[in-house]
Amino acid sequence: MASQYANLTFNGYRRDNGRVGVRNHVVILPVDDISNAACESVASNIKGTLALPHSYGRLQFGADLDLHFRTIIGAGANPNVAAVVVIGIEPGWTKRIVDGIAETGKPVVGFSIEQNGDLKTIQDASRKAKEFVHYATELQREECPISELWVSTKCGESDTTTGLGSCPTVGNMYDKLIPEGIHGVFGETSEITGAEHICKRRAANDDVGERWYKMWEAYQNDVIEANKVDDLSESQPTKGNIEGGLTTIEEKALGNLEKIGRQCRYIDILEPAERPGAGPGLYFMDSSSAAAECVTLMAAGGYVVHTFPTGQGNVVGNPIVPVVKITANPRTVRTMSEHIDVDVSGVLRRDMTIDQAGDALIDMIVRTANGRNTAAEALGHREFSMTKLYRSA
Repeated sequence: MASQYANLTFNGYRRDNGRVGVRNHVVILPVDDISNAACESVASNIKGTLALPHSYGRLQFGADLDLHFRTIIGAGANPNVAAVVVIGIEPGWTKRIVDGIAETGKPVVGFSIEQNGDLKTIQDASRKAKEFVHYATELQREECPISELWVSTKCGESDTTTGLGSCPTVGNMYDKLIPEGIHGVFGETSEITGAEHICKRRAANDDVGERWYKMWEAYQNDVIEANKVDDLSESQPTKGNIEGGLTTIEEKALGNLEKIGRQCRYIDILEPAERPGAGPGLYFMDSSSAAAECVTLMAAGGYVVHTFPTGQGNVVGNPIVPVVKITANPRTVRTMSEHIDVDVSGVLRRDMTIDQAGDALIDMIVRTANGRNTAAEALGHREFSMTKLYRSA
């Protein structure tokens, strides 16, 4: 018998490659840090466009450069983006990004500043951006089955209420919607520390679990242990986590894993900003636990709505993907209500069940997919943060 969630639909923008977005951005995308000013000038000239300035893109190499391209191309390829103007200092890397985004079938064009200068580049890019705005604003939403929605998750400013209320709310949502065919993803590799044995067992099979454990172990040994001073008490848990009652990374990890529910099994492991290729289901992305970085990586992986459980209160947003904030902390609801989309503090008062909280989140996800601005969008939070693996050449 079909579940009550089988007939859920949302109204989204179907792109040429078949993917469905829930926003319709025209993005002005810099290849590198020194192209930010030109991109921001174009966005200032042409209303209805969005520049994505960032700090990197020069003299990166190896895996770091691969990640840079994967993130930038993934941002432009995200289904929430209708069209892209790419601006770089030189034509080679600009073309590489244009070609990567063009594989989606969406309109994309590139401009290089060398031998043109800022003024000509801005003028030419502005004219093309205006054309793209006309194109994008004539696109219409269409009704789509819930199975075509890609939903990511990452928690932030966690406290004791996170593991008891807001993270289990996300887990309940995944338990209900993953069987209906959505794509889901969780990550925050360092925050699994202390619960790695549990996470390994939540893999779909032994092979996936072993690959996940090797990935986690490599991060633990090659990054954390190799570079920490004495411990992670300044970072994991954060000062906010500790104030909220989480005294160890193990406590934080156990709450973090509540986001994958009781039934879900992750089916594959993704590199940072990697698009999933094994079909619908839950994935794990090897990713930073820093809020803006993690959401940026998941957006680059193709996810179009992000769910963000928070305890103490986190204000992060993303320029491409709407970030839905969930909290079970009554104080956060009282003091930071403008940042909260889903109040599940009733779970702690015992006048709301986790099942009811999960349904409230699903309702908000559908409303967001249909066009409702999230709190972060309404407040102008557009944090776009690239992940850098090591120092530049």
